[in-house]
Amino acid sequence: MCVLITGGASGLGGAMTRRFASAGDYKIYFTFNNSSEKAAQIEKEFPCTEGISCDFTDPKSLDHLLGRMGEMNLDILVNNALTGMRTKHFHQSDPAEFLASFNENVMPTLRITQQAIKEFRKKKYGRIITVLTSYLTNCPPVGLSEYVANKAYLLSLSRSWAGENARFNVTSNCVSPSMMKTSLTSHLDERQIEDIANGNPLKRLVTPEEVSDAVFFLARASQQINGVNLLINGGADVA
Repeated sequence: MCVLITGGASGLGGAMTRRFASAGDYKIYFTFNNSSEKAAQIEKEFPCTEGISCDFTDPKSLDHLLGRMGEMNLDILVNNALTGMRTKHFHQSDPAEFLASFNENVMPTLRITQQAIKEFRKKKYGRIITVLTSYLTNCPPVGLSEYVANKAYLLSLSRSWAGENARFNVTSNCVSPSMMKTSLTSHLDERQIEDIANGNPLKRLVTPEEVSDAVFFLARASQQINGVNLLINGGADVA
């Protein structure tokens, strides 16, 4: 089976690429932007992988990826790429920043998913997994309104993808992990990370490998599992 993982060279994306590659029966395409060395290392380690440079902020780069997708014979799409996460209070934000973030993070995901769905419908098979955040379920941290709003938009669309394509044996599910220790959280100091970890019932952060296992499960799951948003935070929001 053939898989496309966006942002699949480092952090959570790198862990997901390695998880699929380790299974031994997948051809994995993954995109990268600023992680060329990590992409090369993955390709060297796993011959079944192929990295594709793609800058979500560059329309020509995105068009190149969309053009390649018709050749991939895809069965699975994992939406993971993120151009960045800005921390800023909502009342201090310029509306143009929200529009720019939407264009850089949401619109490329929509275009990639739309192209994948066209291929999946022809095959009458496909799996879409979109990485979101547990902040959609609980109280978002101060300053992340832009990031959480983008994820909420994708959650709504993911449910629409599930309903519109179920009869073509195409499923659309999401994973919503709590904070992980990746490059996106590198700006936090150890005290902040410890506080966040203590908010998890297991008193530790979720790991990229744990999230990768969940994504791998959804990629192989029955068509009956459709329109699901799988919360991964140790049960912190169990009522």
